[in-house]
Amino acid sequence: MLSSWAPGHGGVDECGKTGPPGGPPQTSLREAAVRTCVMMPPSLCRSETSMYTPVSQSSPFPASVQDPGLHIWRVEKLKPVPVARENQGIFFSGDSYLVLHNGPEEVSHLHLWIGQQSSRDEQGACAVLAVHLNTQLGERPVQHREVQGNESDLFMSYFPRGLKYQEGGVDSAFHKTSPGAAPAAIRKLYQVKGKKNIRATERALGWDSFNTGDCFILDLGQNIFAWCGSKSNILERNKARDLALAIRDSERQGKAQVEIVTDGEEPAEMIQVLGPKPPLKEGNPEEDLTADQTNAQAAALYKVSDATGQMNLTKVADSSPFAPELLVSDDCFVLDNGLCGKIYIWKGRKANEKERQAALQVAEGFISRMRYAPNTQVEILPQGRESPIFKQFFKDWK
Repeated sequence: MLSSWAPGHGGVDECGKTGPPGGPPQTSLREAAVRTCVMMPPSLCRSETSMYTPVSQSSPFPASVQDPGLHIWRVEKLKPVPVARENQGIFFSGDSYLVLHNGPEEVSHLHLWIGQQSSRDEQGACAVLAVHLNTQLGERPVQHREVQGNESDLFMSYFPRGLKYQEGGVDSAFHKTSPGAAPAAIRKLYQVKGKKNIRATERALGWDSFNTGDCFILDLGQNIFAWCGSKSNILERNKARDLALAIRDSERQGKAQVEIVTDGEEPAEMIQVLGPKPPLKEGNPEEDLTADQTNAQAAALYKVSDATGQMNLTKVADSSPFAPELLVSDDCFVLDNGLCGKIYIWKGRKANEKERQAALQVAEGFISRMRYAPNTQVEILPQGRESPIFKQFFKDWK
C-alpha cells in the first residue's frame, strides 16, 4: 500500500485547500487530484449517527420488484410512484427516477436517473429509496447513477425507441402531457440527436431551435411530424421515425398520424405553427461513440474506511493495471476514472453494512471534491458482479 497521511492533521486536501501547519506542502489542483488520502466533504464526515441514512425494516416497494423485466418509479413527494408501461422512456427534467432491470440468472441493474432540474431533496430521497430497494433485492443489483444527457449505454439499451425529456416535474403539472390528453392542445418540439444512443430533448417551439444536421419531432397531437435535416444521417432519421411512432402508440393510443418530412418539403400545418421557414443553422452531427482505449491509463484506486466515524479514502494505487489482490472482501473501494467520465465503487461482500449503504454518497462526494463534471457516471459493483470494463483496469483478472 502506498504511504498516506492522516486526514485532519493539516496540510492540503485533494482540492488544494490548506490546513494547519505541519502537513504536506500546498500543491496544485492536478497534483492534489492524485493525493494518497482524500477527505470527504463535511456532509459525509460527521458522526456515525449522521453519516448514513438509516434504512427501516419496511420497504415502500412491492414484492413484484423480484419479477423479470423493467420497473420504473418516479420520486413524488419523497415516495416511489410506478411509471406506467406506456410512459416508460419519458423523463421529466425536474424529477428523479429509479429504473430497475431484472434480467436472466438473477442479473439485475438498478439505475438512479437524475433530472437536470430535480431538487436536492428529491435526489436525496431517490438515493434513500435506492438503498431500500437494493436491500430488498439482497444487494444483488449493480447500481448506476445516470444524469440527464449523459446516460450509460446500458441504460439507453432499455429504450430501443430512445428517451424523451420533457420540461417540468411532479410539482409543475402545467408542463406535463398526460396520455390521452386532448390532442388539439398539444404543441411540442423535440430535437433528436445521436447515432449510437438516441436522445430526444424538448426545445422551444420555433425555427430557431432547428438545424440542418439533426432530426426534430413536431408533436401537434393528432399529427406528429418527424422532420429530417438535409445533413442528418440515415440512422438518425430512422430513430426519429421510431420515436414519432412511439409517441403515437404510447401517448395517443395509436390514433395520431405520423408523417416523415424532408428538409425543404414542409407541409402547410408545420408552416402554420412555426411560421415562414428562415435559413437554418448548420448542424454538427455527433460522431459514433467509441470506446476510449486510454481509460486504463487514467485511473487510481482508493480504499474506503469509516474506522474513525468519518468517511476517508486512502489511495492504494495511482495507476493501472491494478493487482486484483488489492480488492479485499472486507472493504469497499473507489476506482477513479473520473477524467474519462466514470467512477466505480466496488463493494466487498464482507464490508460492513454502513460502508456498503454509503456507496453512492461516497461516489458523489468524491466527484464533488475532485471537481469532476457533475454528470460523471457512477457504477456500484457488488463483489462477484464486476463488469468486463471494470476488469480491464486490472492485471490478469481471474
